[in-house]
Amino acid sequence: MNNNTCVRANADQQQITRCSSRLKELNHSFERLSGMIELAGNQTRMKILFLLFEEDRLCVCDLSDALGISVSAASQHLRKLKDRRLIFSRKEAQTIYYELTPGFENLMKPFFNMLEFEETLEHI
Repeated sequence: MNNNTCVRANADQQQITRCSSRLKELNHSFERLSGMIELAGNQTRMKILFLLFEEDRLCVCDLSDALGISVSAASQHLRKLKDRRLIFSRKEAQTIYYELTPGFENLMKPFFNMLEFEETLEHI
């Protein structure tokens, strides 16, 4: 195993302290963001999020039909997304509709916009 060493001449201790403090300050936010990205990293859940982004709101049956999966499977994915507050639901009459949480929608928009440009994805 190679032993990597740092060859800098001088350490900027103020910068290191500032960086460490900032990471500690944002630790909870890093945990939340990495959890959201991890959850969205599942291809089926990413497709659900994309469809909700495109259509604004859909019910579990709509998602089940569009994805070609069972209502039960779609419901399980929706539950995970809802538990992490990436989506929320609204009941209208007997139907429950799902929508993206506005803050998460803003976070995902650049990624969904990339889907339109295959060349961009090929170079990433």
